[in-house]
Amino acid sequence: VNGIEIYSMKIDSKVTSRFAHNVITSRAVNRGNVSKEVFFDVELPKTAFITNFSMTIDGVTYPGTIKEKEAAKKQYEKAVSRGQTAGLVKASGRKTEKFTVSVNIKAASKVTFELTYEELLKRQFGKYEMFIKVKPKQLVKDFEIEVDIFEPQGLAELEAEGTFITNELQNTIKKTFSGKKGHISFKPTLDQQRTCANCSQSVLDGDFTVRYDVKRTTPDNLQIVNGYFVHFFAPTNLPKLSKNIIFVLDTSGSMSGREIEQTKEALLKILDDIKEDDFFNFILFDSDISIWKETLIKATPENLDEARKFVRQISAQGMTNLHGGLMRGIDILNAAHEENLVPKRSASIIIMLTDGQPNVGVSNTHEIEKAVKKAIDGRYTLYNLGFGSGVDYGFLERMALENKGLARRIYPDSDAALQLQGFYDEVSNPMLIDVELNYPENEISDLTTNSFKHFYDGSEIVVAGRFVDSNQNHLSVDVRGEGANDALLYTTQQGAEETAQAFQEQQYIFGEYIERLWAYLTIEQLLEKRITATGEEKENLTAQALALSLMYKFVTPLTSMVVTKPEEDNNEEGIADKPTEGINIFTIPGMCVAYAKSFLIVKLISSNPSPLYHTYASQPTWYTSVDGDPHFIISVPQKKDAICFNINENPGMILNLINDPVTGITVNGELIGDKRVNSDAKIQNSYFGKLGIANKHLDVKLTVTPETITIQNGDEKTGFTWLDSVTLQQAGLTLIINRKKTLVLSMGSGASFVVVLHQVWKKHPLHQDFLGLYTLKSDKLSEQTHGLLGQFFKPIDFTILEVHPGSDPKKPDATMIIKNNELTVTRGWQKDYRRDPKHGVDVPCWFVHDNGAGLIDGVHTDYIVSSLF
Repeated sequence: VNGIEIYSMKIDSKVTSRFAHNVITSRAVNRGNVSKEVFFDVELPKTAFITNFSMTIDGVTYPGTIKEKEAAKKQYEKAVSRGQTAGLVKASGRKTEKFTVSVNIKAASKVTFELTYEELLKRQFGKYEMFIKVKPKQLVKDFEIEVDIFEPQGLAELEAEGTFITNELQNTIKKTFSGKKGHISFKPTLDQQRTCANCSQSVLDGDFTVRYDVKRTTPDNLQIVNGYFVHFFAPTNLPKLSKNIIFVLDTSGSMSGREIEQTKEALLKILDDIKEDDFFNFILFDSDISIWKETLIKATPENLDEARKFVRQISAQGMTNLHGGLMRGIDILNAAHEENLVPKRSASIIIMLTDGQPNVGVSNTHEIEKAVKKAIDGRYTLYNLGFGSGVDYGFLERMALENKGLARRIYPDSDAALQLQGFYDEVSNPMLIDVELNYPENEISDLTTNSFKHFYDGSEIVVAGRFVDSNQNHLSVDVRGEGANDALLYTTQQGAEETAQAFQEQQYIFGEYIERLWAYLTIEQLLEKRITATGEEKENLTAQALALSLMYKFVTPLTSMVVTKPEEDNNEEGIADKPTEGINIFTIPGMCVAYAKSFLIVKLISSNPSPLYHTYASQPTWYTSVDGDPHFIISVPQKKDAICFNINENPGMILNLINDPVTGITVNGELIGDKRVNSDAKIQNSYFGKLGIANKHLDVKLTVTPETITIQNGDEKTGFTWLDSVTLQQAGLTLIINRKKTLVLSMGSGASFVVVLHQVWKKHPLHQDFLGLYTLKSDKLSEQTHGLLGQFFKPIDFTILEVHPGSDPKKPDATMIIKNNELTVTRGWQKDYRRDPKHGVDVPCWFVHDNGAGLIDGVHTDYIVSSLF
């Protein structure tokens, strides 16, 4: 591609006792006659830690060095100031993050990239899974995946598959396993890689997955090597425990549409899987809390039928009283245990699903965390599922971890129902509760977590530790847990002879693998504990995790790898960081002004100020604006006229105003209402109370409310208030705050936006402060721009026929022909607040009724989105 030939790509994985050590080596040559930039990009699992990277150009190796993040950042910032930088790792996809590095190489020169990463494979549904992303982007003469697995317990099964494997390619996957060893290789020839006989495109694009399980003659396996041990515990053939499961579901307005339908689809499938010995209930929260039954109900066929009817009629509206929903669920579980409604030996689980942030009842997330932790008091497991990117993922994760559970993202795609169901399947078969693995205290230091609330069928408990005496080679462990019928008590012993015997095949073992497994697990758990810790405890956990990350050379959220490039690249430096879950990045090109009173003025076609706007002839042309009570104005200059429409939606709803896939700019606005319902009004007022402007390519997100302005660049946040006067310039972006009046944002060569602040009298009985949005230079956005506002950046025309008296003598009606539709419209006035945010200027326009029906593409609810970004 472009004169660069990747002539070799090898992915070499060695797995010993579930711990995978992966090396990706890519070799390229510049076939051109001038210097070219060569890219190396790979996607690796989010659960993995990078441990090494190097590039070798014409025999000279440039290694990556792993440093404390702060130190790396200083080195990096110095390089940034000299214009020599490259960020190397970005989150991409659901399960992966992308590592990218590029380097200039001379004509006929060769470069070798080598990346090493490690991870502990987790057992799920009875199998360990290793996932390799394959995407060479061109035909590669020597392409190979090689996986060697060594398991002291012996392999029970081994399989490999690729999402891109065609019938022709099926035979190129070679698989053998016997005893303790397994081997998989995939080595397609050039012709086998082609999408068709003479094509130059590669068919290799997708996931290559290896799954295996080990033989289990005993419930556990203990291995001791060089002063470290690892203990795997996964008993089989236990009777299943019954479970008590409460589903706490967000049914606020933002869940409406596809999200609530997918949730219902998943719940109906889950109801098919619930076992008759289980107990369950549903709690729904929006502005209010509603419950299916007052208590937990046994899953009899009759009750399940009734539950299906209940699920089918669930609908979404209102705000988000998350605290009320969760507390009600916990109360019902507490009562069921106190009144012995559920079996003593049973597992109690709460699964909470939300797509937003609490905004009714108790909405302070720290208060909610405290209340939930106190109410659960260690008795139940809480799993939090965050639907889409509008959730406060950090809050959901902290709350779940404090209550022995975990948080999981549900991606708002067509398979969201399957994702929900898949999560339920993971926790649907508890076999043991309150599992503890006890080791002799005086013999072991630095033990990983050794007590677990639940053990689920098909999973595995892993504990690792370091011996006080590094020469010790024997260990005995007591395991206890509560099963369906009785307590499980179990003692296991291991001497080093057995382990040594298992590891005679030394060529299969890489380095100090048990020690590295222990370090990986310890760091992972320290980082997890750090999420919920504060103050001195957090500092200690950070210090321990950092020391281990540096010692074992893992790129974790506390360390970075600095990659220095050769002199031809001005010794440019790149930095590889570990992305963290819950930080999404978008970008904003152009500049936009948004008004919290959702009124949109869109000026189209000509950038010459028309007579309609002669008042502002000295000003730049404002192409679009939103102001007032979702009032959208579309100016049609060649007609010296304008069209306007309202969107009547509930407070809390988020509308997509502008979305340009090419420049990466999106603008969304969240509605607020009056302080109380106005009983005289048929339709309640709504305004824009929050705007989110994002530019995906610049990694920038701007959140504007009537109080604050927050700019997030990558992981860095900067906050201002409307009392500030600010001019901020950074790569491709200018932000100007005119104290208490307007905010002007411009990006690169893109559009500019202006946000106008409307402040009302603080003691006004009805109205609250709101925002307006205007867009400048919308011609800088692409043809593909859409959204309630963005669709009108393209020229629009209309014809008015038969003006006749309407219901209001001052406002005549007419028939408008637009987009081949015949609409009844009314002549009226809308306010334009650009020059005078207090009083506004009246603009004459033709008003389109029914939320813009017939004027906007589709219906207005198509523009409701689940989150600001």
